[in-house]
Parts: sequence; C-alpha cells; structure tokens
Amino acid sequence: MYRIVIADDHGLYRRGLRLALTAGIPGVEIFEASCFDAVLSLLAEQSFVDLAILDLNMPGLFNQEVLGGILSAYPDTRFAIVSGNDSRSEILTALSIGLHGYIVKSQTDEEVVLAVNEILSGRIYVPALLSRSGATQTSHAHTHSDDKSPQRRTAGVNLGRLTSRQKEVLKLMAEGYSNKEIARDLEIAEATTKIHAAAVLRELGVRNRTEAAVMLKTWLSRHAS
Repeated sequence: MYRIVIADDHGLYRRGLRLALTAGIPGVEIFEASCFDAVLSLLAEQSFVDLAILDLNMPGLFNQEVLGGILSAYPDTRFAIVSGNDSRSEILTALSIGLHGYIVKSQTDEEVVLAVNEILSGRIYVPALLSRSGATQTSHAHTHSDDKSPQRRTAGVNLGRLTSRQKEVLKLMAEGYSNKEIARDLEIAEATTKIHAAAVLRELGVRNRTEAAVMLKTWLSRHAS
C-alpha cells in the first residue's frame, strides 16, 4: 500500500487529486497538507511516505534551497511538484534540483494517475508537453541568484511572508541557538529545523544567520512601542 502526501493550499484541488488517486491506485493512503509546516509535520510523524506531491507556489515554501533540504532530509521519499505553470524552464529547473516528477494542474485525472504510478515505480516523470515546447528555451530562468532588490531587503515585507513556525525558528536563530537547540526547544526534528532555517534565509534575502538576526533586531527596534 502506498502512502502519499498531497500538499496544496487550495482545498478543492487537494480533494480532487485525492479522488483521482484513490480511484486510480488501489489501496493508496492519502494525507493532505495545506501549508509548509503541515508538510514537514506529516513527513516527521509518519513512519514512511512513498511520495509527496508539493504545490510549487504554496505559502511558506518553495525555492531551490528548501526543496534540496527536503530531498536530503528524506532520501527514501520521492517528491513531485504540482503547478499551474507549464513552462519548459520551470519544469527543467524543478527536475534539475533532483525532484522525481512535475505534474501540471491542467492534466487530466488519467494523466495524473499515470504520472504518479511512473514516479512510484522509480522513474522520473516529465509531462508530454515538455517535448512539444521549444527546445531553445533556457532552463535557467529560475535558478538561484543574489537578488538585491529593495523588496527582498525590506524586512517588514519579508517577515510577513514567513509561516508561524519559521518566525519561531528565526527568533531562536537571532538568539544564537544552534539547529539542534532549536529542534529541542520547539520539539521538532533537527532535519526539519534545517529546512525551516533555509526557508527563513531565502525569504529574508540574506546570506546567513547573522544577517537574519540583524534584520530581525533592526525591524523590532523600529517597531518598539
């Protein structure tokens, strides 16, 4: 029996995907998550998850560093992206990170079930539309870069994008806690802490924990009552 996590912040899509998979894959057990924290909690709580299907644009989540951290933390689980974006560059970027498949939301139920079966069988799933798209398009449109735009350096804006758990991790990071100490204090796995920490750095647009701490303390000093 396969165990699959469906992670998407749109409940209607989650339920539709659940129905398609339960109808097309006998005996499958489905878990749902609506946010980044719920995904990590499920992965930590379940003894084993065969596949996690992750919405690329789910709040609090995704960038290459965080995805890479999840892949490293759960090497026996297969991961696929689900997205409304069917651009060649987006698909190739996701696969280059090491993800095991890319599902487009416009695909039919039959195509999605086929994709999931391909991934569960140990293969990499690439949607057929990729082979139909232009071969000259670049695959580097969404690779990591040192974005120094004002928006990425605006603490208030970026702090607001963090999940509640990420804010807790940031607070402890600013106090000098190590990942192991943060994990102990929040009663979560150290691997989960590392994923949260990577997400915090990315969302704040900083290079390390020191810069994150400075940004937080600067923001707090400006908004002190």
